[in-house]
Amino acid sequence: MSRASLDQVGHCPGASPQRLRSLLERGLPLTERPWQALAEQCGMSEGEVLGWVGRWQREGLIKRLGLVVRHHALGIRANAMVVWDLPDAAVAEVGRRLAAEPAVTLCYRRPRRLPDWPYNLFCMIHGSRRERVLKALDGIVERHGLHDTPHHVLFSLKAYKQCGGRYTREKQS
Repeated sequence: MSRASLDQVGHCPGASPQRLRSLLERGLPLTERPWQALAEQCGMSEGEVLGWVGRWQREGLIKRLGLVVRHHALGIRANAMVVWDLPDAAVAEVGRRLAAEPAVTLCYRRPRRLPDWPYNLFCMIHGSRRERVLKALDGIVERHGLHDTPHHVLFSLKAYKQCGGRYTREKQS
């Protein structure tokens, strides 16, 4: 479906945008046509569902759609955020290269918080064991010539509950 057709979809009488919001909070169904499955549950067409999602994105209610991975269920027991102190002129290029590494699952730039926090590039590396994460990092450092680049490896100590976006207000008791 084209962007123009998504933007032109209007409200369908009897359809429930509130129900759609609630269903989106639970995640997309794992089917070949997740938007169609949501549409059937909300009394909408697939185009109407996509229209509402597009509208909510434009309005800022939905900032992005992403995937929440349950790492432990996949056997991933170790993860580390590697923080890098790169020259500002090099951050974009190094960031693109690190993001393309198979072991890197997240890579993003953040402002430095001087004087205490000089790091401006962050990348997450996951592995089944701590040693595998460190081995992957060693390979990345070698391939990209980052031996002399200040960096720090921060291993997660606790797994926090991960959840998707919340788009509806919780009921007051």
